[in-house]
Amino acid sequence: MSVAALTAFDGPRSGKEDEEHVELLATLQARLPPILVHRLTMRVIDGAHRLRAAVVRGDDRIMVRYFDGSEADAFVLAVRLNSEHGLPLSLSDRKAAAARIIVSHTQWSDRRIAEVVGLAANTVGAIRQRSTAQNEHPNASVGRDGRMRPRNGAEGRLRAGELMRANPAASLREIARLAGISAATASDVRARLNRGDPLVTPQQQQAGGRESPSRPAAPRSFGPGRPDSDVLLVSLSKDPSLRLTMAGKVLLRALRVCAVDADGWSRIVDAVPPHRQEVVARLARECANTWQLLADRLAERTAEGSTEAG
Repeated sequence: MSVAALTAFDGPRSGKEDEEHVELLATLQARLPPILVHRLTMRVIDGAHRLRAAVVRGDDRIMVRYFDGSEADAFVLAVRLNSEHGLPLSLSDRKAAAARIIVSHTQWSDRRIAEVVGLAANTVGAIRQRSTAQNEHPNASVGRDGRMRPRNGAEGRLRAGELMRANPAASLREIARLAGISAATASDVRARLNRGDPLVTPQQQQAGGRESPSRPAAPRSFGPGRPDSDVLLVSLSKDPSLRLTMAGKVLLRALRVCAVDADGWSRIVDAVPPHRQEVVARLARECANTWQLLADRLAERTAEGSTEAG
């Protein structure tokens, strides 16, 4: 593509291009990687330094890849790419990017935005509170896995209870979708409703609110594992309905892979080379989402079976 046809993008970096970095790129003999261009506006989403280097070298054309989304999504992509490679964004640029994404993607959760901009989730939460969009954001948010969840879990439970009372025959899947909760949570709400128990415990009510911006989240670590899980896995392995079917064998094999103690998981983390950490993390999240979906569907089937038996 012609260099003259490209224009600057209103990206997350507040300062000008780093001239030393531009000069370094310009001296490279190898062809520079393609830059990313927003097709609708012909603005450079990622690769401003490479474009300047091409100009310095006197190149008339440059290799490009196109992005066909909205300008708001193009900005999110620019932030994500700047966080993954190239010159890192400054702290002020990352905070400014978070504030902009909060406005353009109001349904995104704090954690999802934090992952894009490279900040802590509680920092994004504090920025959201100061944002002019604070009074406009919905009660539900879209998490990193793309699933809708209520910002306050207690509200989702109460909403599910209202829906169940209004339509007792509704499936757990439909209730979960309308209330913005998981099928497992909907199953628990239905069980509490049938027993006459409160739908929200005091602990759930307290945990349902947004995390305090002044209290950073504690770093997570691998738990010690539960001995009864090993017993359950052995019991499942002896069940002919699983052991003698192809689908059952696949399930048992997958469960055995996950049956690793805390030390084993720590060794696995240490074994991942730095240049593969992002890929492994992405695949691990996809696996976690799949297991969560399996758990939700099984919980839904269990609850529906209990309802039919009753």
